[in-house]
Amino acid sequence: MKAHDGMYIAGAWRPAATGDTIPVVNPADEQVIAHVPAGGAQDVDAAVRAARTAFPAWAATPPAERAATIGAVRDGLAARKDEIAGTVTAELGAPPAFSQAVHAAVPILVAGSYADLAATYSFEERVGNSTVYAEPVGVVAAITPWNYPLHQIVAKVAPALAAGCTVVLKPAENTPLTAQLFAEIVHDAGLPAGVFNLVTGLGPVAGQALAEHEDVDLVSFTGSTAVGKQIGAVAGAAVKRVALELGGKSANVILPSADLAEAVNVGVANVMVNSGQTCSAWTRMLVDAARYDEAVELAGAAAAKYGDRIGPVVSERQRARVRGYIERGIEEGARLVAGGPDAPRDRGYYVRPTVFADVTPDMTVAQEEIFGPVVSLLRYEDEDEAEAIANGTVYGLAGAVWAGDEAEAAAFARRLHTGQVDINGGSFNPLAPFGGYKQSGVGRELGAHGLAEYLQTKSLQF
Repeated sequence: MKAHDGMYIAGAWRPAATGDTIPVVNPADEQVIAHVPAGGAQDVDAAVRAARTAFPAWAATPPAERAATIGAVRDGLAARKDEIAGTVTAELGAPPAFSQAVHAAVPILVAGSYADLAATYSFEERVGNSTVYAEPVGVVAAITPWNYPLHQIVAKVAPALAAGCTVVLKPAENTPLTAQLFAEIVHDAGLPAGVFNLVTGLGPVAGQALAEHEDVDLVSFTGSTAVGKQIGAVAGAAVKRVALELGGKSANVILPSADLAEAVNVGVANVMVNSGQTCSAWTRMLVDAARYDEAVELAGAAAAKYGDRIGPVVSERQRARVRGYIERGIEEGARLVAGGPDAPRDRGYYVRPTVFADVTPDMTVAQEEIFGPVVSLLRYEDEDEAEAIANGTVYGLAGAVWAGDEAEAAAFARRLHTGQVDINGGSFNPLAPFGGYKQSGVGRELGAHGLAEYLQTKSLQF
């Protein structure tokens, strides 16, 4: 697609307040493929004012009509699926097959789920002598990351629209072309002017201006815990609602009764997906001492099979970060089983699929989010130690438990301080709530729980 040289505000593309631009780089070959406007406070203010103006009419629109519009967005996403996949591959570096199967396909499912929910959700209920109404919270600032550029947009915008809110989107500066494509689809779906607005720009400039804007009622942010804390502080000072989906250091707990080969192979694949740039990736693999050596061998072999089949990470900065963590792991005494910090190619931001063994819970690679294709294997003696290791980080976003019996796995999963756990490789459910405990965030996305984030309640007593 051809990049737009303006912002999408009040139903039209309009010039940015300044002539500053941001280069968009293809991570696979390091070539600049486009430039987009670097928006600032003026652009943000115009977008928020447009959203505020559009809010009363959209909030008053019957849910069935909102549902039909979201359905039209879903249809637009489906019609342009190939273009979406190609755009994500170009600016994120995801392999084409993965861009098709996940980056393009999952947002279609999520948009469809909210078209259905908008039509069926109960926005009022009787409680004793009261009627309780669920009303839209107002103007939403959606600040999205680059790792799943379209999914994260749809997971915020679709429920906000279903709730009756209006939106200003500030996408990550690495992947703005996907956001512009989404704006085109929204426009073609017939959304009223001002209900959805797009401002591209840098996080510390446009993102901060949006989070601080006095006329924004809720900030929904996905990204690093460090930035999430800043946004939470700003919102708290203004008594403003926030939804924060932040970092993770998820544990993949393989209990002694589990099928070891399946658990290890699926576990390694889970981390290699999207080049490890997944906040919920199971980056810590916990294996009982009796089978630990076998698991290390299986994990090393699994990682080696990936070779050049994973795409690059998103940027030079991200590659340097991941390679720095790999070097730190070696320095702290972890045993390198596969991969390493050296570059696998002369061009592109590639990182070798890496597996560490003999990792202890206090090591940096076992505590901090790397956001790259790096798996750390930790051993445990009994289930109590496995629980302590799994829960022994500041994060609590996701995880996995494997056992010979589902009930056994589920019982252990209930002991984990984390928002989502996959049992024996359970598949993604777009209706299940996603979000974290502890420093992994505040609030939930997807399904009815995700819709509720954009609603506030009013009770009338009779």
